[in-house]
Amino acid sequence: MSIRATTALLFLALAPLAMASKSNIAAKETFNIDSVHSTAIFRVQHLGAGNFYGRFNELEGTIDWDAEGGPSFDVSINIESVDSGNEALDKHLKNADFFDAKQFPTMTFQSTSAKKMGDDWKVMGEMNMHGVTKAVEVDMEFVGRADFGRGDRIGFETSFTVKRSDFGMNWGVEKGSLGDTTKIIVSLEGIKAE
Repeated sequence: MSIRATTALLFLALAPLAMASKSNIAAKETFNIDSVHSTAIFRVQHLGAGNFYGRFNELEGTIDWDAEGGPSFDVSINIESVDSGNEALDKHLKNADFFDAKQFPTMTFQSTSAKKMGDDWKVMGEMNMHGVTKAVEVDMEFVGRADFGRGDRIGFETSFTVKRSDFGMNWGVEKGSLGDTTKIIVSLEGIKAE
């Protein structure tokens, strides 16, 4: 058998394996965060009694999705969009006692890795708030994926806690008038980028 014929047979034998291997490599898809249908909510104890809630109305960024490797997040939150339902309280939250929106106009999260946990994911990343960056680890629920004619959409949600003092926000912590541990709920919906 000639070298050319041997090479051709070898190619034919290996081609299906190469194609199968290529088909197993999941393509990364990018989704733009839909700010209308995404939200970030926070909760902190007030005066040792009730729980106080607030939210941020403006989120942007991207979700990169790889069915095998998991999700990757790049999220930015506009601090000026903080909303407590009370104008005076919003003004206080934006000043230097809390978020200091003029000096630190955004809060960000950038994931660094993801580990599959059943149907969901454990996501590691870096959160920057009030000019301080900390490593965080969150359990990220895969909410769903669908296309109802308004774009291919994907959704994730997480709930975790941080200490305000770790990010240099100490107002009310020493006297206990405002809790240090803050619960954060982030629900993201992304639209597949064209």
